[in-house]
Amino acid sequence: MATGLLHLHNFLRWIILVLLLISIVKAYTGWQSKKEFVAADKKTWLFTMIAGHITLLLGLYQVLAGRIGIFTTEVAAGTSVMKDKFLRFYWVEHPVTMIAAIVFLTLAHGVAKKDLDSTTKYKKAFYFFVIALVLILAGVPWPFRGVEIARPLFPGM
Repeated sequence: MATGLLHLHNFLRWIILVLLLISIVKAYTGWQSKKEFVAADKKTWLFTMIAGHITLLLGLYQVLAGRIGIFTTEVAAGTSVMKDKFLRFYWVEHPVTMIAAIVFLTLAHGVAKKDLDSTTKYKKAFYFFVIALVLILAGVPWPFRGVEIARPLFPGM
C-alpha cells in the first residue's frame, strides 16, 4: 500500500504541473487582454487546488507514516536531522516547501471568489500561481537533485 500511495503522490505531481501551467496561462491571458472573468477559469483553478490538496494529504501521510516517515523510521542516536541531507530534505525542506506552495494555490483559487474586477483577479491569481510553481519546482526531488534525494521522473517504470 505504501508503495502505491507513493506512486500516486508522484503521479499527481504531473497533474498539478499541467493544471498549474494551464492556470498560469489563463490568468496571464485574462490579465493582459483585460477579458471578463468566466466560470471556466474558476473551475480550472478549483481543479488545480483540489489536485494540490489531494497530493498534500498523500504527502503528509508519506512524511509521517510512509516508508521513511517520521513515525516509522528510527534515527540512529546522535544523528541530527538537519545535518543528514536525506532526512532534512524529506522531513523538513520538501514538506515545508510544498505546504507553502499549496497555500499559494489556495490563495489563487480564493481570488476567484472575491468581489474584485476581472483584471485584478487575473493579476493576483497569476502571481500566486507563479509563486506556487516556483516553490513546487524547487521542492520536488528531481532526478538531477543529487544521489541522496533524487527520485525518478516516473517511479515504478
